[in-house]
Amino acid sequence: MNSVIPHSLLSNFDVYLFKQGNHFRLYEKLGSHPMNHNGMDGTFFAVWAPSAKSVSVVGNFNGWQGGVHMLICRGDESGIWEGFLPGVLKGEVYKYHIHAWDGRHLMKGDPFAQFWETPPRTASIIWDSNYHWSDQDWLARRKKAATESQPFAVYEMHLGSWRKKPDGNRLGYRELAHELVPYVKDLGFTHVEFLPVMEHPYDPSWGYQVTGYYAPTSRFGPPEDFKYLVDQLHQAGIGVILDWVPSHFPTDAHGLADFDGTHLYNHADPRKGFHPDWKTYIFNLDRREVRSFLVSNALYWLGEYHIDGFRVDAVASMLYLDYSREDGQWIPNRYGGNENLEAVEFLQLFNAAVYKEYPDVVTIAEESTSWEGVSRPVHHGGLGFGQKWMMGWMHDTLNYLKHDPIHRNYHHNEITFSIYYGFSENFMLPLSHDEVVHGKAPLIYKMVGDSWQQFAHLRLLYGYMYTHPGTKLLFMGAEFGQTEEWNFKSHLRWDLLAHEDHQKIYGWVKTLNHFYQHTPALYEKQFAKEGFDWVSIDDSQNSVIGYLRKGDSDYDQLLVVCNFTPVVREQYDLYLPFAGKLRERLSSDSVEFGGSGFHTNGVVDTEEKNGGNVVTLTLPPLAVVIFEPVSFF
Repeated sequence: MNSVIPHSLLSNFDVYLFKQGNHFRLYEKLGSHPMNHNGMDGTFFAVWAPSAKSVSVVGNFNGWQGGVHMLICRGDESGIWEGFLPGVLKGEVYKYHIHAWDGRHLMKGDPFAQFWETPPRTASIIWDSNYHWSDQDWLARRKKAATESQPFAVYEMHLGSWRKKPDGNRLGYRELAHELVPYVKDLGFTHVEFLPVMEHPYDPSWGYQVTGYYAPTSRFGPPEDFKYLVDQLHQAGIGVILDWVPSHFPTDAHGLADFDGTHLYNHADPRKGFHPDWKTYIFNLDRREVRSFLVSNALYWLGEYHIDGFRVDAVASMLYLDYSREDGQWIPNRYGGNENLEAVEFLQLFNAAVYKEYPDVVTIAEESTSWEGVSRPVHHGGLGFGQKWMMGWMHDTLNYLKHDPIHRNYHHNEITFSIYYGFSENFMLPLSHDEVVHGKAPLIYKMVGDSWQQFAHLRLLYGYMYTHPGTKLLFMGAEFGQTEEWNFKSHLRWDLLAHEDHQKIYGWVKTLNHFYQHTPALYEKQFAKEGFDWVSIDDSQNSVIGYLRKGDSDYDQLLVVCNFTPVVREQYDLYLPFAGKLRERLSSDSVEFGGSGFHTNGVVDTEEKNGGNVVTLTLPPLAVVIFEPVSFF
């Protein structure tokens, strides 16, 4: 006997918006919602399965027997099945038993579940989060600062491998809050970015193969505990960015794949619906209901979890129909091109919806091609992201530093080329997890030379990064010179901080972060060409570059000089566009950061030479030196 009571949270207008791809609060209408209905405690269920013959809810409450608690199909061709189950309460595990059109019986988790069993278990959990937030001051500051130029330095991390308990077990969300928050605060990062926290069945995917889009993984605790982690970060003045994965989803039987016996969420044709690199399915972004599902998901995290923005994974794979495909393995668009027009429309829809509802957050694209207008507003024809990863800068810089310094004069363009296109987008400079896995080596071992030179190179890299236009991102462990590739099964080499060289790298990153936050010349015009001027671009023979960073005020200027050789450059002349005195503010060669400390400049004066203003400096080996004007003539 079916004990499901007819009930609905969806109006006809909800269904209309859903089918039009414009319902961005679906999580309020679909999924499981514990409630009191007509004096009865229970749970309302609603699920989209348009090709199913029938849908029932199964769990311990009915011995996991399909056909007992049958949901009712709406009569409006929406494909939504719904109903109220009295006596089925918060904390119950459940799945949907779907009798497919071809006779198969499928057991599926809830696409809108807010909580899931801890893998390898795969059931959804009825949940109704009840958390009292204490981050009102943070949200008010975020809103007030939304239209201002801000420093933006991100600590990218994987929750499961940052630090572990002494017995090797994972830290929970609350334990992470107590250890992570003071650590990131001390280092001076403005934000943390979590690799995907959404529920996922496969640890080696690092979270990028999501099955539970609306739930933080239960590996580290319940949803309230993740809210606590976000809340504690906010109270410490640290923003939270989430990795978000609308580009693909896994083939696991309990997930979105083959959900109602059809290719409901992905394209049926594998040339559009299957990703050859990751062996995963690709969302059918031409289907309006799928767009509603994904945009609702983004707004859910921003609203329910107070998230401050998203780094959107694998955008390039979404934009190009021939991404990682040979001829004959992809289908051209209606104009015969390789652009995925549906993905473009979706990304514009996503960004427009996010910034309309939450104009004080940020969306960041991991996009590795020359696609034009990634961070241009939608109303100006762009994709609408707030920032874009500057993959070219990362590749060119790391390649340049792999060369023996004696040969760098032949590769000088690798260290200068980024500025030629550096203001075509709002760029973020990423030294991310992708650069320290799969045999690529940790950053310290990408640097050439003996141990002293490797550490000097690393300091130089970070100094160059923090003074280059754009926002910053550094993956965990790089802040103290991690000496092993990242392994999601392990944890960072915290023992290295007992060694002086690694302590001093940590000190250098901390100093750079705090200097960046308190120096308007480094962030007020970090996306504008007016904030940068070369003073030495073509000294390939000495492998030296010099540039000015400028803020809104004429007095907010810095001179940055990088010496990419292990040779001291004495009496090095630079022509400046002003006359005056300059004071050395920071040098990566300082003793406190592990350098020699032998070559300091103090306060230096410009002098007139050949009709120009020349400052004569001593450039330490493999070092970046930062000067600020103390007077202008």
